[in-house]
Amino acid sequence: MEKMFDDLGLSKEILKAVEDMGFEEPSPIQKQAIPVILSGKDVIGQAQTGTGKTAAFGMPVIDIINTQDKYLQAVILCPTRELAIQVAEEIKKLSKYKKGIQILPVYGGQSIERQIKALKKGVQIIVGTPGRVMDHINRKTISLDKVKIFVLDEADEMLDMGFRDDIEFILKNAPKERQTLLFSATMPKAILELTEKYQKNPELVKVIHKELTVPNIEQYYFEVKEKNKIDALSRIIDVYNPYQAIIFCNTKRKVDELVEELQSRGYAADGLHGDMKQSQRDKVMSKLRKGITEILVATDVAARGIDVENIDMVFNFDMPQDEEYYVHRIGRTARAGKTGRAFTFVSGKDFYKLKDIQRYTKTKIMRKEIPTIGDVEEIKNNALIEKIKATIEEGGIEKYTNIAEKLLDEEYNSLDVCAALLKMLVKKDERPLNDEDDFDFENTGGAPGMARLFINVGRRNNITPKNIVGAIAGETGLPGKLIGTIDVYDKYTFVEVPKEYAREVIRIMKDNEINGNKINIEPANAR
Repeated sequence: MEKMFDDLGLSKEILKAVEDMGFEEPSPIQKQAIPVILSGKDVIGQAQTGTGKTAAFGMPVIDIINTQDKYLQAVILCPTRELAIQVAEEIKKLSKYKKGIQILPVYGGQSIERQIKALKKGVQIIVGTPGRVMDHINRKTISLDKVKIFVLDEADEMLDMGFRDDIEFILKNAPKERQTLLFSATMPKAILELTEKYQKNPELVKVIHKELTVPNIEQYYFEVKEKNKIDALSRIIDVYNPYQAIIFCNTKRKVDELVEELQSRGYAADGLHGDMKQSQRDKVMSKLRKGITEILVATDVAARGIDVENIDMVFNFDMPQDEEYYVHRIGRTARAGKTGRAFTFVSGKDFYKLKDIQRYTKTKIMRKEIPTIGDVEEIKNNALIEKIKATIEEGGIEKYTNIAEKLLDEEYNSLDVCAALLKMLVKKDERPLNDEDDFDFENTGGAPGMARLFINVGRRNNITPKNIVGAIAGETGLPGKLIGTIDVYDKYTFVEVPKEYAREVIRIMKDNEINGNKINIEPANAR
C-alpha cells in the first residue's frame, strides 16, 4: 500500500498546510525519511535537489519544536544565502497552522544588527549559512544550549565551499544529546568522516533514480511566462492537433482552473486528481477511452497507471517536482509502439530543473518557438478549405445554391459572397500572447503611463465609480489605489488602469459582470 501524508505520523496542522500547498502524495525521500526523523533517530539522506528533501526534514522539524518555548530548538545549515532563504520560506509555508513558531534565515550580506534584533524576540528555528551562524555564536547572540535538532542541507556543497571548519565548530558547540540529520547528493569520504564523528548510529535513507528508457518520444520545451501559459497551450494544441493529450499540473487547484479555462475555450477537456471520488474518476477515464475527452488535465498521482494507447501528446504545464516524475509523465504517450511528443513549459528557475532532467534522462530536450497567431490561422484555414472541398464532394447542396443565386442577382460578386459566408462561419477565438499581438494602449487618451478602457455599462445600469473599482480590484487583484480616473456616463464608462496591467484587466473582466450587468471591455479610442 502506497504511503500517503496521513500515514507518516505528522500533525494535523502540517497535513492541513500540505493540503493548502496542493501536494497529493509524499515524494520517495519524504516517505522514507519522515517516520525515521520523527522516531528521533539520526539520518543520512542521500537525495538530489528537486526530490522534495526540504519538506522531508522541514515537516518533522516543525513537529519536533515545542511552540510554548521561545528559545532556539532547531538549526538548519545551508551552503548559500539563496538556499537558506528558500528553505526558510518553505518551512514557513509548512508551519502555517502551527501557532507560535518563529523561523529566521541568517546569512552574510544582510545587516547583522537586524538579525540580532529578530533573535532577541525569540526564534525557535534558524536557517543559516555556516559562516554567519558561527559569527552569531561568537557574539553570543545565538545560544545552542537547548538545540534538539541539527540539519546539514546539501552537506557536500558546504564542504566543497570550504565550510568544514565552521560546521565542526558549530557541531562541537551543540548539546551532546541532540538529533543530527545530514542531507547530501553524493557521499564522498569527507561526508562519511563527518557522519562518523557527529552522528549516532544514523539510518541511511537513499533515493536512487531507476534506470530509464524514453522510447519514441520527441521532447521539446517552450520558454513561456506563467501568465501566458494558457494562451501558448491553446495555440500549440491548435497547430499540432493531437488526437488525445494529457496535461500535467502540480496541484489539484491548478487542474480545476485549467480544465475550466480549456472548456470555456471550446476544448473537450476533463480533469483527474486525488480529491475526486472513484465514481467520478471512472467516468472521466471511460470518456477518455471512448475518445469523447480529447484533453485530460491531471496531477502525477491521478495519472498513475493510465494506459490509453491513443495519447500522442503530453504537456508539462507545470515543471515536474522530481526528475522521475518527468519520465512517468512522458511515458503516458508513445504506447503500443506508437510515437509521441512531450512539451514542457519552462519559465524562470525552471531552467535549472530542465538541466537536471536532461542529465537524468540522458536526452536533449530541444527548444521550440511558440506558434504565432499567423501559424494557427493558416492551420485553421487549411482545415476549413478541406472541409469545404469535402462538403462539395458530398453533394446535397442544391437548396443552398438558390440563396447564392439570389445574392449574385443583386450584383454582389461570388468572391465577396463566399468570403462573407466564411467570415460568419469562422469564429475568431485566438487571444493575444505577446504584447505586440493585439491591443494598442498608446492611443487611448489616458494619463501618462495609464491605459483608458471603455466599458459598455453606465449610469442607466446603476453603475457608480465604486462598483467599477470593486469589480476590477476584486476580479483581477489589481489594488484599488492603482486604478485612475473613472468617468461614468449614461450608457458607458471610461476607467484608467496602469498600461502594464491593462491587457490582464481586459482578459479577466471580459464577459464578466459588474453590479449584475454582463459587460464588454476594450481599449478606448483616443479622445
